[in-house]
Amino acid sequence: MTSIETLYDLFLRHPHVTTDSRNIPAGSLFFALKGASFNGNHFASQALKAGSSYAIVDEADAVVNDRCLLVDNVLETLQSLANHHRKVCGIPVIGITGTNGKTTTKELMAAILSRRYNILYTQGNFNNHIGVPLTLLRLTKAHQLAVIEMGANHPGEIKDLCTIADPDYGLITNVGMAHLEGFGSFEGVLRTKGELYDHLRTKGGHIFINMENPYLESIARDIEHIPYATSPGHPLWGEALSCSPFLKLRWFKQYSDQGHEANTHLIGSYNLENVLAAICVGLHFDVSDEAIIEALEQYVPSNNRSQFHQTEQNSLVIDAYNANPTSMAAALRNFKDYEAPRKAVILGSMKELGNVSEEEHKRLAYHIAEANFDRVFLVGEEFKQANSDYPLFTDADHFIDYLKEQPLEGYTILIKGSRGNHLESIVPYL
Repeated sequence: MTSIETLYDLFLRHPHVTTDSRNIPAGSLFFALKGASFNGNHFASQALKAGSSYAIVDEADAVVNDRCLLVDNVLETLQSLANHHRKVCGIPVIGITGTNGKTTTKELMAAILSRRYNILYTQGNFNNHIGVPLTLLRLTKAHQLAVIEMGANHPGEIKDLCTIADPDYGLITNVGMAHLEGFGSFEGVLRTKGELYDHLRTKGGHIFINMENPYLESIARDIEHIPYATSPGHPLWGEALSCSPFLKLRWFKQYSDQGHEANTHLIGSYNLENVLAAICVGLHFDVSDEAIIEALEQYVPSNNRSQFHQTEQNSLVIDAYNANPTSMAAALRNFKDYEAPRKAVILGSMKELGNVSEEEHKRLAYHIAEANFDRVFLVGEEFKQANSDYPLFTDADHFIDYLKEQPLEGYTILIKGSRGNHLESIVPYL
């Protein structure tokens, strides 16, 4: 079997790693991962012919020449190699997780820290047991900091990702009702997100923490705190000044500070906590106030997260990357207070809620009714459980058919739902 030390020597000579036989950079290392419907061992020979220098496999039949390196488990080897490389590089690593806002916060942190440092940060949704090691293996001698996003939908996953990334700092944005099918309960979510704190407690690391979140405070004992908050009385705090449509905020550092204002391109007052978390990280790493303000004002969200989009017919607030009861409630509260003459909401169903799905969709229908929006459209089979009177479409394609016949014009529209509903596909028809 090939040792990690041998593999690492090869990695230093061939520092490009791929797990996709359809995308083979010249001179790369191909890791033959397995999944429910694929087996990378079957493509090792193809990867070598396509330009890989070596293929790492875990089935003896896949060893066709001396450029196929046999290991016990390819995934575990990839993770061990990433951890070894992270330790050799030795730079500070910030781990970030949370039910809502972790990707936006990560992007804001990266924008701020990049003003002073050469940083590596998670791209796209590379935040799982494969994405985290692939991200760490992108570290070079030029990098000074790393921001690693960690996602989870089952207990133990954050613990495993911490074992790989070994963060020195941690940030949990919040804890809410999401992926209950895997976690079983809110308490399960809290315990799993708290695995980041557990790692840092053992390591003697530091956490950036919202001091006004009682759930996080309850599991943050015996760890060095770097605090932020949304009300006075804390070393760093901030307030939303307006959201019309973009969040404008004022933040204060130290008790005698006169305050600093920033105009963001983020939709929703619920993003205040995400912005303050990023400011807290930036200040800790000595990014100047002026650089922080510039970074916040120049950052423009993408990937259907808190985006504002003006079409010829309507004004769209697009937040269709993901949804759970906590984020849905926040989005609806914010949109209810949004100043617009005609408001419509297009809501996709919430996935992975397990046995509380019916209850949560009924609760959501009640919140919608309370808000008294001008138009409401629901997309997704799960809404059948809500027994509401709003127009219901089984999927985005059926709703698109409706829009072709009865287009919406002159509305400000909130589009919010779980990624599986593909609500982004309806935007061209609005």
